[in-house]
Amino acid sequence: MPKDRPRQLSTAEERRDTVLRTAIGAFAARGYFGTTTAEVAKAAGISQAYVYRLFPNKELLFVAVVEHCFVQVRASLERAAAEARGSSPEVVLSVMGDAYAKLISDNDLMLIQLHAQAAAVSEPAVREAVRQGYARLVEYVRGASGGSERQIQDFFAVGMLCHLIVSMGADEVEAPWTRTLAAGITHY
Repeated sequence: MPKDRPRQLSTAEERRDTVLRTAIGAFAARGYFGTTTAEVAKAAGISQAYVYRLFPNKELLFVAVVEHCFVQVRASLERAAAEARGSSPEVVLSVMGDAYAKLISDNDLMLIQLHAQAAAVSEPAVREAVRQGYARLVEYVRGASGGSERQIQDFFAVGMLCHLIVSMGADEVEAPWTRTLAAGITHY
């Protein structure tokens, strides 16, 4: 680095974003219970003490990761709804479903969702983050699509089935049961 340029230090917010992005990959790979803050710190190139300065404990770090992923899902659904070539619930839900299927082809995001659901069973703060994330998504999808209760329920049910199909690699198995589960389900 030239001597005439002052060294730029990253801000706490930039470090927080770096830790968050790093934690997504770590938690996606090993889950909430299998990931340590030491691993996240090492991958982010900072000390574990600094991770704790940004996120007081692993639970709050994981909750921040879960919330970040819900924000990504919402943004993807919003872009799809804005680009829909029609306003009927069927059209809007279809384009949002396709956008979601593309989004979860990023395995890290899908894995965070799966790990969050598993951790929610025994970790109250994670459970609350998952509840709040889905509450906001359901209300957004309801408002953006104008769909009925059944249409909204079906939208989320198909999304969960898409998780299952992708996570177990059902497209790699040619069998009647995989054809049954995957019939009409778009995944990338």
